[in-house]
Amino acid sequence: MGMSEFYGSFDETESIKTLHKAIDLGVNFFDTADMYASGANEKLIANAFKGRWSDVILATKFGVMRGPNGEWLGLNGQPEYIQKACEQSLLNLGTESIDLYYMHRQAPDVEIEVIVGAMSDLVKQGKVKYIGLSEVNAETIRRAHKVHPITAIQSEYSLWSREPEEEVFEVCKELGITFVSYSPLGRGFLTGAIKSRTDFEAGDFRLNNPRFTDEAIKENIKFVEVIDQLAKVKEVTKAQIALSWILCQNDNITAIPGTRKIHRLEENLGGYNVVLNQGDMELIEASIPKTTIGSRY
Repeated sequence: MGMSEFYGSFDETESIKTLHKAIDLGVNFFDTADMYASGANEKLIANAFKGRWSDVILATKFGVMRGPNGEWLGLNGQPEYIQKACEQSLLNLGTESIDLYYMHRQAPDVEIEVIVGAMSDLVKQGKVKYIGLSEVNAETIRRAHKVHPITAIQSEYSLWSREPEEEVFEVCKELGITFVSYSPLGRGFLTGAIKSRTDFEAGDFRLNNPRFTDEAIKENIKFVEVIDQLAKVKEVTKAQIALSWILCQNDNITAIPGTRKIHRLEENLGGYNVVLNQGDMELIEASIPKTTIGSRY
């Protein structure tokens, strides 16, 4: 997402080099969406992975409509729209099928059974291999799974966004669904890189996020202090502790940290080598704040 929009400036040449490096380092799961820069991110992916699709499992999404100039046009879950959105994503990506196709957000005026039914049709057409849902509750997952097997559930999850633990983890385990954690580094906050609003470039969408007001940053920094304590002991980075903590939650979970730079990619992958024992996990649990200041959106 950040390679095309939302997090300040970006360089497509550098982004493509980072994507190539990711494959070379063994990364095979990449995530995009049709709404990231109104299709530009899918086209960037197409450019980067041309000739290398056999090395990649690609996820993209539909449901959040954008205009050609980036204007927000609402949510759409109508079957006709889903069909057209998929075909446009295939065109943008330059590929014949999408490995994992997500409903990005559920349109409130369309039942989940109708949406998943349309997604199931895409599987039958050979345009999609597996289907997933993003930001849904346990009841919606169960209803959707009765229409067509759900392969992945993607929601925000990190040390300061723990809502999926309440019900979603349980239903994913029960139904054999992989949980995909997006923003596992708290949109960069848990790395310790953000200490005030002056750390953002003009136009960064986090400037409009309730968790990134000056007051919220001052309080939420307590999350970073907990991670920093353990990172110093283990001689690793805060990002690596935050990612390792996620991967320790259960066997059905993976994370998709976003980055635009090779050195951050390498740092993130180092999180797989960080071992958190039971004592570490208990220390984190006992030390982190009980609430995060500011809503997620």
